Amino acid sequence: MSKVAPPALGVCLAGPTASGKSAIALLLSQHVPLEIISVDSAQVYRGMDIGTAKPTPAERAAVPHHLIDIIDPEQSYSAARFRQDAQRLAAEIRERGRVPLLTGGTMLYFKALRHGIDVLPQTDASVRAAIEADAAERGWPTLHGELARVDPITAARLPPADSQRISRALEVWRISGRPLSDWHADPAGKATDEHARWPMVTLEPMQRSWLHERIARRCDQMLSDGLVDEVRALLRRPGLHADLPSMRCVGYRQVTSALQGGDASDLRTAVVAATRQLAKRQLTWLRSITDRECVVCDKGGAQAQALETLQRVAATVAC
Repeated sequence: MSKVAPPALGVCLAGPTASGKSAIALLLSQHVPLEIISVDSAQVYRGMDIGTAKPTPAERAAVPHHLIDIIDPEQSYSAARFRQDAQRLAAEIRERGRVPLLTGGTMLYFKALRHGIDVLPQTDASVRAAIEADAAERGWPTLHGELARVDPITAARLPPADSQRISRALEVWRISGRPLSDWHADPAGKATDEHARWPMVTLEPMQRSWLHERIARRCDQMLSDGLVDEVRALLRRPGLHADLPSMRCVGYRQVTSALQGGDASDLRTAVVAATRQLAKRQLTWLRSITDRECVVCDKGGAQAQALETLQRVAATVAC
C-alpha cells in the first residue's frame, strides 16, 4: 500500500529575482485566502526599501505580509531564525483558516525550512572580535589561507574576500575545534522535522535573455527611484558599515562601493551584473531541487498555469 503524504504546512513559491513571484502571489490572493511570508534575506531590514523591491504599502494593505521590516540594518538575521519564525507564523496563519504562502528568492532559507539546518555552535562575540582584529591587521585573504589549512572543504567554496563567511567558518573552528564542513556533514547535528511538508512551486525561464531584460528594467527603476540616496542615508547611521550583512546585499554593495570611492562611472552596469549573477545562482539551486513543480515563466499562459498549480497545491494545506 502506498504511503499517504502528510498535509502541507504551507506553499513555497520560489524563483530567481525579477521572475514575477510577487505578481503571482498577489493574483493568487484574489482566489485563495492567504497570507504571505517573505523568504527574502534583504526585506527583513527596515529602511532598505528601494533596493529590496519590497511590496508597496497598498500591496501590504491588501494582503498580510510577514518577515518584512523586522530588524534594523545594523543587526543580523540567520537561516535558523528564519526557520523558527516561518514555522511559527505558518502555524498561526493556518489557525486563522488561511494558507501560508512563502515566497522569495533566498534559497538558503527555503532549504532550511524544507530540509532542516545544521545546528552549529552559538556565535561568540569575543572570538568574532578577535577574528575581525586579525583581519584588520593581516587581511581577509590571509585568513582565507588559514581557513584552507584547517577546513580546506569550506575554504574551497569561499572566495578570499568573503569576509562574512570566512569569519563564521573560523569562529566555528576556534570555538569547537571542528571544521565547519564536519558540522555540515554530520546528520546528527541537523534540526529537522520529518513530518513537515512544504511543497514548492517554482518560476523558471527557458530563455536567460528574458530574465536579463527584466533585471535590467528593475535595476533602472531602482536607480530612478533613488537607490543611491537610500544607501547614502543608510551610511550616515552610526554603526552601519560596508561589511555588515545588510550592506552586502546585491545593489547595496555596489552603491556603497561607489559612494566610498569606488568606480561610480557605470554604477548601473555593476548593479545589473551583480543581479544577473544572483539570478544565476538562484536558478542553479532551484534546478537541484527534485521535488519542485516548475512553471516556465517566459512562455505564453505562464501566469494562468502558475495560478492553477498554486491553487491545486494550496488545497492540500492543513488549515
